[in-house]
Amino acid sequence: MNSGSMDIHRQLCELLDREDAAYRVVEHEPEGRSELVARIRGNRLEQAIKSMVVQVRLGKKENIYCLANIPADRRVDFDGIAQHFNATSAAMAAREKAEALTGCVIGAIPPFSFNELLIPLADPLIRENDEVVFNAGRLDRSIFMKSSDYLRVARPVLVNIALRA
Repeated sequence: MNSGSMDIHRQLCELLDREDAAYRVVEHEPEGRSELVARIRGNRLEQAIKSMVVQVRLGKKENIYCLANIPADRRVDFDGIAQHFNATSAAMAAREKAEALTGCVIGAIPPFSFNELLIPLADPLIRENDEVVFNAGRLDRSIFMKSSDYLRVARPVLVNIALRA
């Protein structure tokens, strides 16, 4: 287990405590794939938040990065992200870059940004579930919480970025 992920898990719990969010941590076997972890946790796929680091090309040499948070039964709309930023294109960031920006291994990334270089976006569909669940900075920990608390604490920009899978 890399120590970075442990730190993000702790930072996340400290943030939720500080913001008075009601949440519960669930320990489970290590798994980062949405469909499989949903079965382990016993949640509906659409109530899970899938978080992906996206590289947004603003020009030939200028890139920014965002954390795209969508219901786990959907896929990321890269064109929608590019349009939001008025960018040339958007694509999944390289694994190394994603792990460096989030401090987590792929699959463990929570829908919160602890890095000012990573802009959090969330699809409004997330609001359709009273309770959401997500991997909490570690492959063997998940957090269940109210979607209203998630949106209040994470403060993502709400953008239509989820397509039917």
